[in-house]
Amino acid sequence: MKGYWIAHVLVEDANAYQNYLASAPAALAAFGAKMLSRGEDFTLLEGNLPTPTRAVVFEFDSYETALACYHSDAYQEARSHRLSCADATILILKGLPQA
Repeated sequence: MKGYWIAHVLVEDANAYQNYLASAPAALAAFGAKMLSRGEDFTLLEGNLPTPTRAVVFEFDSYETALACYHSDAYQEARSHRLSCADATILILKGLPQA
């Protein structure tokens, strides 16, 4: 069953965020992440403020792989660059069973 990583990010320092963007893709690719959507063009219909400035959705072969990616040393190193310049909400979701 697939796993999905859904992130909402409020970037506070776009220049510093570039350090995260330089290191996160390799960490995600190592776990076979497939980017389904990302960007700043979205409509927030409900939720608590502050409104994120970016959103991203990744697909993984499994829920367990998505979790392993997040907890990996490589992603945690990339994450360390994000902590000082952006707030993120990351949700990892199990996909539906395939028919």
